[in-house]
Amino acid sequence: MVPVVAVVMLAATWGSKPAAAVLVFVGAFLALSVLAAVHHAEVVAHRVGEPFGSLVLAVAVTVIEVALIVTLMVSGDSETATLARDTVFAAVMITCNGIVGLSVLVGAVRRRVASFNAEGTATALATVATLATLSLVLPRFTTSTPGPEFSGPQLAFAAVASVALYGLFVVVQTVRHRDYFLPPGDETTADEHAAPPSDRRALESLGLLLVALVAVVGLAKVESPAIEDAVDAIDAPQSAVGVVIALLVLAPETLAALRNARRDRVQTSFNLAFGSAMASIGLTIPAIAVASIWLEGPLVLGLGATQMVLLAITVVVGGLTVLPGRATLQEGGVHLALCAAFLFLAVNP
Repeated sequence: MVPVVAVVMLAATWGSKPAAAVLVFVGAFLALSVLAAVHHAEVVAHRVGEPFGSLVLAVAVTVIEVALIVTLMVSGDSETATLARDTVFAAVMITCNGIVGLSVLVGAVRRRVASFNAEGTATALATVATLATLSLVLPRFTTSTPGPEFSGPQLAFAAVASVALYGLFVVVQTVRHRDYFLPPGDETTADEHAAPPSDRRALESLGLLLVALVAVVGLAKVESPAIEDAVDAIDAPQSAVGVVIALLVLAPETLAALRNARRDRVQTSFNLAFGSAMASIGLTIPAIAVASIWLEGPLVLGLGATQMVLLAITVVVGGLTVLPGRATLQEGGVHLALCAAFLFLAVNP
């Protein structure tokens, strides 16, 4: 019932400025919707198996995230020119450092060393790095238009390349080399003794998953004015608002990744993390490219110097983490330190 009640609350509060007491209830149902989304995602994942299960959650969250970005850009002012860039970059840093670091940390605490398939994980990281460079780094260096923006043809190329790379990865992950994205020793995991849910139960959970995700994103938007007030109170830049909302939107995937890491399925956690980063770029950039036809004002995609440094070291550290196929507490700590640096600099640039 939580997703249904949360959507009813969303409908009752949408477009208004609720009182403080109402915002408390909104925050409570936001947290409950996150838990509900994780539960139903796991039901669907158990029915369809990996790596399809993690793909369902990653794509579902990203589709709704794209809808939220476009909605805010249509209804916003000049301050939304960097909204797509800030949201996508926040998603990349949170997934590739926050979720990956926590997953390695939890897996290494249980088994001393977290094990995963290097082939599939390295492929995912390489795709994320390429998508991020094509969409977020190159606009800073192109010369067709002034400032960190793409020209029309350049934006179209970035959109087509993003869709093509993401589509190719999905084929590789789910068909061509599916075994690269399965947890090592998957046939001996604890999930084997539990019977998969029925088709009806899986479809019900899929529907409730989508409802819960709509509630998570919508209630996060309802909470955003209060978040903006808090950001203004500490004199943080407006980009910090997008970071906070990205943290809320990615909460279901974070919890799902942690649950899988506790079950010694770090590969599934990595599928969620890198798959979410990939989907965030591969779906957001094409959607924004189409929306830019009627959106007014500039579309700033190029990262700043600080952001590019963080992205570069994330790719380097990520490669060193995933290539051996095994990681320790140290690697988890390094990724979490990078995530903490990103969050701190988002508030204190």
